[in-house]
Amino acid sequence: MNIDHLEAFIYVVQLESIHKAAEALYLSQPTVTARIKTLERDLGIDLFLRHGRSLTLSEEGKSFIPYAEQIIRTYQQGKKLLKREDNPEEIVIGANIITSQYFIPFALPFLKKANPHLRFKFFSAPNEVLLDKLLQKQVDIAFMKEVTHRGIQKHELLNNSVRLVVYPEHSFQFQETLSVQQLALEPMVFFECGAFDWNRIYKLFEVANVNPRIEFLVDHLEVAKSIILSNNGIGFLPYLSVKQELDQGKLIEIDVSHILQIHQHIFATHLNNGFVYPKLWRDILLSVKEFEKKSMLLID
Repeated sequence: MNIDHLEAFIYVVQLESIHKAAEALYLSQPTVTARIKTLERDLGIDLFLRHGRSLTLSEEGKSFIPYAEQIIRTYQQGKKLLKREDNPEEIVIGANIITSQYFIPFALPFLKKANPHLRFKFFSAPNEVLLDKLLQKQVDIAFMKEVTHRGIQKHELLNNSVRLVVYPEHSFQFQETLSVQQLALEPMVFFECGAFDWNRIYKLFEVANVNPRIEFLVDHLEVAKSIILSNNGIGFLPYLSVKQELDQGKLIEIDVSHILQIHQHIFATHLNNGFVYPKLWRDILLSVKEFEKKSMLLID
């Protein structure tokens, strides 16, 4: 048994395909298959049940996953510790579009200042791309919406719930309870992203049997926000995109929790056996706390 064989096994488990595992490992499919068969001979068990070209994890294979991950994790930790201290390590961070725009410009300098020996590489991508790159070990950690996959761990970090926002002195600012009918009468900016949660806003009006006065359909958060800031409409926007304006009083949040709640969060996501930087993790948590305080400090 060696690390290469264990790694081939974990890649096939995480990517659920010998073909994808071979691509991620830059190996041929026969090589990956041979490594898994050698591992099975060493262990004396069948890790997979084979049905033609399809593979299904056996019960023994499922039981072996945490042990394989622990062995690989221990190896990687030891390998990192043996590196020369004057050779800076590179940390690859990915984030979805909204996190890239509103949180990452604050977080990266913060993390670099706290970890001057590390070199940070960053790229922005949609959530599904980030998950794929995590599984292929092309990023160390990704900031993204909640996803479920047995090969990853996720930690809730940032509240990005959808809020109804209006410009200051709008009449809604002085109303205690807002109805769907009242909301439908106002010129609205609608952020068109096609996600299921956002379609719930349309459903809200449909169920109430009213047609909303949607006058602007835009696919860019900053455009939507600018229209609201210029007193030309109101709209539902994710919290990260309007956090600063809400803190500074440039926009006002209207409580509509009695008619609609869209909870969204940003998660720090990494492989089960892939993130071995405890100090950096603590700094990431600290950067979130500092980010949440940032706008209020600017006001003071």
